[in-house]
Amino acid sequence: MIMRKPPIGMLLLAGLALVSGCLQLGLRASPSLFQNFASSIFEECDTHLARDSIPANLKLLEGLLKNDPHNPKILAALAMGFTGYSLLFVEPQEPGRASLLYLRARAYGIRALGSKGRFLDGSGARGDTLKAALKEMSREDMEALLWTTSSLTGWINLNLDKPAALAQFGLAEACLKRLVEIEPNYLHGLPHIFMGVSLSALPPVLGGNAEEARSHFERALALSDRKFLLAQYYYARYYAVRTQDRELFNSLLREITRANPEALKDVCLINRIIQERAEDLEKKADDFFI
Repeated sequence: MIMRKPPIGMLLLAGLALVSGCLQLGLRASPSLFQNFASSIFEECDTHLARDSIPANLKLLEGLLKNDPHNPKILAALAMGFTGYSLLFVEPQEPGRASLLYLRARAYGIRALGSKGRFLDGSGARGDTLKAALKEMSREDMEALLWTTSSLTGWINLNLDKPAALAQFGLAEACLKRLVEIEPNYLHGLPHIFMGVSLSALPPVLGGNAEEARSHFERALALSDRKFLLAQYYYARYYAVRTQDRELFNSLLREITRANPEALKDVCLINRIIQERAEDLEKKADDFFI
């Protein structure tokens, strides 16, 4: 009996399937790899290197995702990466493009949350139903929920002239409150910072509250020992401008420019970029105060 060799194409397909399967197992066996991969973005102190390398790293993560499309760690890392890239590098010069990237980040974040994130696209739960759904979120969902929420708020802030964005205020606020309940100290008080921005940026009729915003900013400053400069920047940009407190505005910006951006290694990139933005914000002070 003559044994025929299988076609080369069939061998290639079998090989590719084996490699894909092994890769998928490898991805799931190293859950911390993607969190560390994405976190390294914010640790990079060279802003030019970060600006040039982040897009390629994000595309690499998207490529890995194709081999394991339901991996929550890769999805959360992508939500974090696209949100951070949009916030730090795209939004100031290209708000339209940043808006699209925020939507991309939110989509990854929703997928990372699995069935718990089904209502975060804005078409799901409302009121008590929304609160009950958010109560299902736990510390293990913190990272995905944080970056889903931050991408949502970033998109809202860039589309305040659109009814669709205004309709998302309630969802964003509910998510922020849940984040503060779950892990208020996450990334040097980032949930407090986002809550402070929301409460000071919105008018009272839409849920804004300047004094509550101030307490959240002060809490964030205390958590980082005033070393996470994003807190001072948003404190000045939103609260000080909302309350027309120019003395506080100037004091916070001076604190930013005099700070050591490397004091917190894990957010060195954010601190450096915030120092650059603080200089631009100071030049625009006369536009903010009557």
